[in-house]
Amino acid sequence: MAGITNLPYRRIMKSFGAGLVYSEMVSANGLIRDGKRTQQLLNTCSDEYPLGIQLFGDDPQVLSQAAAMTAKAGALLDINMGCPVKKVVRSGAGSALLQDPLRIAAILTAIRKVYTGPLTVKIRSGWDDKSPNFMEIGRIAEAEGVDAITLHPRSRNQGFSGLSNWDQIAELKLALNIPVFGSGDIYTAEDGVKMFKHTNCDAIMIGRGGYGNPWLISQIIALLAGKTFQPPSAEEKLKVALHHMQLHCEQFGEFKAFLEMRKHLCWYARGINGASQFRTTIHKSSDLDQLIATTNKFFTQTIAI
Repeated sequence: MAGITNLPYRRIMKSFGAGLVYSEMVSANGLIRDGKRTQQLLNTCSDEYPLGIQLFGDDPQVLSQAAAMTAKAGALLDINMGCPVKKVVRSGAGSALLQDPLRIAAILTAIRKVYTGPLTVKIRSGWDDKSPNFMEIGRIAEAEGVDAITLHPRSRNQGFSGLSNWDQIAELKLALNIPVFGSGDIYTAEDGVKMFKHTNCDAIMIGRGGYGNPWLISQIIALLAGKTFQPPSAEEKLKVALHHMQLHCEQFGEFKAFLEMRKHLCWYARGINGASQFRTTIHKSSDLDQLIATTNKFFTQTIAI
């Protein structure tokens, strides 16, 4: 979710009922070196409270320093031990840590010496399908004082291919006394409800399913409450997309909003007739004004139809 879950995105998700949002992954190394770009990832506002600060790294002492620095930046701290991205894995962080349970224990021990607030971790099922060790890592996390754990039940080598194995979330929930959050393949409200029922997990984490679809959160909440819901109209999508763009402009300026909002607009357009042509057109836009005009035209024509 790096490059996606910035402050504007989180504010949109929070407005649709997300109980907890996490920052983009923040490099512990970058943070202690006072990198300006890294510091910007910690920007927050009252709209998104409570915010979880998500750190990644492989060195226990560096992570403990970063944890101390971010102690007051959010309501809780999360250590990402599941990211499968090659750049992160090559540095020894993310899901690379799943190959070294003793290092995971050392990291959590070091962090707990300096950080007394709520602490969560996110993991995958293991490095590859031949060596699932999520149960071992879960027990280590609990023993080291972690308050909750999120499991995305795919191996690192699996990436995002195939299906996530929700049975593993259920196994971990039965084995631990701390809350277990489930993640993986939640694209519809029905998926969210099924995960709760299948795994008995304490919460679910929305990832790629939320791209351009913050309604997913409110729909899951409605379905859990036994209520019905209607899919968003093109008019509703346009309203939220333009609000998202406005928040992006306010936070990062028009040029960065122009560059980054194009991918979000492509996601907002999914499922609407002509979305493919719209994606092609907006990537040819020369500036923010043209991007907004193209977006208005596409969604307004859809409303008229």
